[in-house]
Amino acid sequence: FKSMNKRRSLKCQNCLFLCLSSGYIPSYLEKDEPCVVCGDKATGYHYRCITCEGCKGFFRRTIQKNLHPTYSCKYDGCCIIDKITRNQCQLCRFKKCIAVGMAMDLVLDDSKRVAKRRLIEENRERRKKEEMVKSLQNRPEPTGAEWELIRSVTEAHRHTNAQGAHWKQKRKFLPEKIGQSPLAPTSDGDKVDLEAFSEFTKIITPAITRVVDFAKKLPMFSELPCEDQIILLKGCCMEIMSLRAAMRYDPESETLTLSGEMAVKREQLKNGGLGVVSDAIFDLGKSLAQFNLDDTEVALLQAVLLMSSDRTGLTCMDKIEKCQETFLLAFEHYINYRKHNIPHFWPKLLMKVTDLRMIGACHASRFLHMKVECPNELFPPLFLEVFEDQEV
Repeated sequence: FKSMNKRRSLKCQNCLFLCLSSGYIPSYLEKDEPCVVCGDKATGYHYRCITCEGCKGFFRRTIQKNLHPTYSCKYDGCCIIDKITRNQCQLCRFKKCIAVGMAMDLVLDDSKRVAKRRLIEENRERRKKEEMVKSLQNRPEPTGAEWELIRSVTEAHRHTNAQGAHWKQKRKFLPEKIGQSPLAPTSDGDKVDLEAFSEFTKIITPAITRVVDFAKKLPMFSELPCEDQIILLKGCCMEIMSLRAAMRYDPESETLTLSGEMAVKREQLKNGGLGVVSDAIFDLGKSLAQFNLDDTEVALLQAVLLMSSDRTGLTCMDKIEKCQETFLLAFEHYINYRKHNIPHFWPKLLMKVTDLRMIGACHASRFLHMKVECPNELFPPLFLEVFEDQEV
């Protein structure tokens, strides 16, 4: 038995770990191979022998609880051990386990078993970290040309992002009484506080203007036909304004700061005309907080949103798509350079582009309701120019 098990050990040494950890019947076993102790169907290599689960468990319990000194046999230790009789005589079963080569020294007591599990887990975590570091090291970082593009996009954002990093010091909170008393119910069940709506329209024109200025500072954008520029700006304007607002979510006051100056609560923004769009922007602000984005990453997100080749009516779709691909590649390489600790950071961040596109689509629908429910004189001309005639 011992020599047979030794040969099998050499044959399956590469499969041993998989067998012990997975619980499946290992591939090195022949079909219906018997347990060397009782003849039942073997499940793998246990304590140096091919055994079934029953004999493996019996042997382990016997050693761990030191039960073998208490075993006795009614027939002078001469019992035949098979699948049927194995539970009738513990002493003879244990003696056969030893006879076929099962190793007592491989059975771990509770403390050693806990230590082994801890060691396995520590090794697993260490390998994960090593693989992550290796993966990050092997990922390409920006080329010289991409760094120049990244610099220009970042500068465009910083020059058009109201109040910059000082928004918390310069913001003013919208009085709580505004936006809490809806006056005009809309046809879709939401309500509009006209005073809040009026306050929001005061800051919408400069906010839109800053998005336009951001786009004009991007070299690839200025090379597009004027008609395509207008379509791209109309399509992305709400998306970029929402991103900028979401980046100024403050969990302490539970507010968003609009256009770098007006801090509003969720209900105020909702009752001021945005309805469910308000919830989407606030939720985006909460989720973006964990990403710890810098100005460059926000700027590149805006550039990706701007260069969306699927906007209706574009004439240079292929050129715009290539522009977006250029931004995306530089963006991905910059993410590699930043080495964020969040697993799968890049695909998770790209999902935020989808969220922002959804916000833009929802706002287009909301705008139609605002046109019906709010007095026309409350709409600034630039607001109407950008958001009228959008596809819903």
